[in-house]
Amino acid sequence: MRIHDITVSLSSDLPIYPGDPGINIEPFSRISQGDSANVSRISMGSHSGTHMDAPFHFDDAGTTVDEIALETVIGKALVLEILGAKEIGRQELEKFRIEGEERLLLKTDNSKLWQQKEFSEGYAALSKEGAQYLRDAGVRLVGIDYLSIEGFHGKGDVHRTLLEDGILVIEGLNLEGIKAGHYQLICLPLKLKGGDGAPVRALLVGGSDSAAEPEFDPHTSKWPLA
Repeated sequence: MRIHDITVSLSSDLPIYPGDPGINIEPFSRISQGDSANVSRISMGSHSGTHMDAPFHFDDAGTTVDEIALETVIGKALVLEILGAKEIGRQELEKFRIEGEERLLLKTDNSKLWQQKEFSEGYAALSKEGAQYLRDAGVRLVGIDYLSIEGFHGKGDVHRTLLEDGILVIEGLNLEGIKAGHYQLICLPLKLKGGDGAPVRALLVGGSDSAAEPEFDPHTSKWPLA
């Protein structure tokens, strides 16, 4: 069983979306200074690094991150490779067969941006038209490989199109080295009560070239025997 970690490491060097709180991880107690254990103090925004946007992020009546259905964040996911496009719309998405797909991860040129410490405004993003296309196709979760699924100068239309329909958004994925195709996704957010979003640990298991990979059953929490 091959496990791919598609989560970026949280640190003070990680780019953050302009206007969001910075990431600060500092020592609180240290054995080297006579304390009984090593403990750190963490301060950051709820949309730092690889994270989930809950519907409440853009909708006061929306589901909060602690209320999401876990069946949505565990299961078969399709990675689409869309390179060379700054705006991902209906035209780019229609090239793929996404009928019946509930979870989509968009691999773009963005994954290379994680090599930079500075935030890049020119990242690839989903357009409102693209968001409407995914909504109408029945997608329940969509992820992308930078800090926002919406363009830097967007007005929130992409987020609202997705989140107001209950579609979960995963941002800040690192899909560098991940091939297009089907995987099993495990993407669990911190259970922040009333949260608009939360950091996640996102994993992909298997891949399209290993047909014998068993499929995780969220109802039994087991990997069925092959």
